[in-house]
Amino acid sequence: MLPFLLVAGAVGANLAFVGLGVVFGYPDVLARPAPEVLDLFAQHQFAVSALFVLLAASAGLLAPISTRLAARAANPANPAGLVVVGTAAAAVQVIGLVRWPLIVPFVDDPDTFRTLSTVLGTSIGETLGYALTAVWTILVARQFGLRPLAWPAAALVALGVLIPLGVPGTDLANFVGYVLWTVWLVAMAVRVWQPSRATVSSGA
Repeated sequence: MLPFLLVAGAVGANLAFVGLGVVFGYPDVLARPAPEVLDLFAQHQFAVSALFVLLAASAGLLAPISTRLAARAANPANPAGLVVVGTAAAAVQVIGLVRWPLIVPFVDDPDTFRTLSTVLGTSIGETLGYALTAVWTILVARQFGLRPLAWPAAALVALGVLIPLGVPGTDLANFVGYVLWTVWLVAMAVRVWQPSRATVSSGA
């Protein structure tokens, strides 16, 4: 079950992100004026909502993944933290993403939309999500190895917290980080598929 969850998280996130890019121009669309974003969302509401549900579901898999990884951890001092951080990372991302299918369809005021985007999107879903995902990745890598992939992925994902500050290059770095991160998830699936190597705590 754990390898399946890891692969499902990686594949689901990539499929949803590519789909949103094609249908909605995401995430670049978020830089456009709020009335334009709302209009474009209304034109493709079903597809965009479904893709955000898929993206939220993929992010939410961090919670059960964390629980199962903790059960296999070699170091008994860290599993609780791994579960807490993983569940928190899943929760904040799901909160940020489900605003699209659950709230945005009922919003027609640009100011309300901007407030939702700032609070639920930028502050909770993205900034907290990036930070917690990076920390979770480090905790998992310390227990299960694959550090050559995990360390750079975590660092680049963490740079996403600087995106709201307008720091040049951080959006691209964050994107590359998530690509590496999903590759690492698949590599983790291969690692835990082999019981004899599942509790390796040193870097590979």
